[in-house]
Amino acid sequence: MSHDHLPAADIAERLRDTPLFGGLDDEHLDRLVEMGEIVDLAPDEMLIREGDVADALFVVLDGELEVTKQSGTSQIPLAQVGPGALQGELAALEGGRRLASVRAISEAEVLRIPIGAIRELLGVGPDVALAVIRTAVGRLRAMEATLREREKLAALGTLAAGLAHELNNPAAAAMRSIQALEGAVSAAESLPRPSPPPRPPEGAQPPRSALDRADRIDELSPLAGDAAAASALADAGWTVASLAAQPAEVIPWLAADASVRQLLGELELALGRISDIVTAVKGYTYLDQAPMQRVDVRIGLEQTLVIMRHRLRDTDVRRELADDLPEVEAYGSELNQVWTNLIDNAIDAMDGRGTLTIRAEPDGEGVTVSICDTGSGIPPEVRKRLFEPFYTTKEPGRGTGLGLHISHNAVARHGGRIEVSSEPGATCFTVCLPARLAT
Repeated sequence: MSHDHLPAADIAERLRDTPLFGGLDDEHLDRLVEMGEIVDLAPDEMLIREGDVADALFVVLDGELEVTKQSGTSQIPLAQVGPGALQGELAALEGGRRLASVRAISEAEVLRIPIGAIRELLGVGPDVALAVIRTAVGRLRAMEATLREREKLAALGTLAAGLAHELNNPAAAAMRSIQALEGAVSAAESLPRPSPPPRPPEGAQPPRSALDRADRIDELSPLAGDAAAASALADAGWTVASLAAQPAEVIPWLAADASVRQLLGELELALGRISDIVTAVKGYTYLDQAPMQRVDVRIGLEQTLVIMRHRLRDTDVRRELADDLPEVEAYGSELNQVWTNLIDNAIDAMDGRGTLTIRAEPDGEGVTVSICDTGSGIPPEVRKRLFEPFYTTKEPGRGTGLGLHISHNAVARHGGRIEVSSEPGATCFTVCLPARLAT
């Protein structure tokens, strides 16, 4: 693809129109153009890939570009930019990795300015350096605002998917019990009902372990006629001795009655599980409640664990929650988001397998909460930057780098602090909350 590129003088004028380079004199503008390289892009061609090491920034001279950030398998659109727009300056100024991807929507022409030219530019004087800082801060704020909203939607989607999975199991179990119940009731009604109906001896208990239950079912099967009837009788508390004491013609009715009661018990458990999940969701979101109130941190932690149960299936969760924990003045839904972020990070650090310890204890009139995992640990150089916006060690698409930053800001809003200690096999995030909100 061949292009007639803009003359150097016109490129310099384009640079002058940008907030980053507007304060430069002609000499320095010409120097930037001289050190830069014009890059031609075809439609859909990538200019910047998220996660790559930054070695330059770009000024759009002609055409339209789209800026996106990966979230899971999706590319979240952040902006569309045209002539005069700067791209990649944040990572280039930091010397880090690209925070977003940029691709051409149409044929485009950009000026690539290498890091060496940027460093030379910053030595020009304080006015230029200040302009660079203003531009970088403005871009960070805009990106953070956009991604905060996207992060909320993504978290809501993840929450909804997890809850759908959690609700599906008890709902399916309830449906199975209801369908089987009709047959069990019909079977019981078709048999003559003894009067008065026999009951297991007083104090009779169902088997305590799965092994004991299997043994009792094997023992009862010859009397009950089949394993399903024996299972229901075992759960009702019947033993071989107590059942053998009944007339043989009564046993079929006893088995049918026990089956009905067994199915009703399963239905009660399934519906109770659904009710527990709904109650946890309502409490987790503080639905229909004042945003700020006195909060029992233990309840918030337990509700968060219910919400995240689908992520904790292979994780050993240990609770060390003090009984004398004082309530704190807080925005409950914000604290629950902090617990969600910290627990989610801990699960990722252990690849879902390990021990998650959640500890809450009094701290004067306030509360200290520690969320610890047995993952590989956080290197010291990473630990220093954990709470910076957009900083993440995860591959593109697995994190925006905002979770810990948002958590840090939420805790600070409460007048508290969040700290981290880490070594291989033991990483703890500790949140200290005062009794009352800072004013």
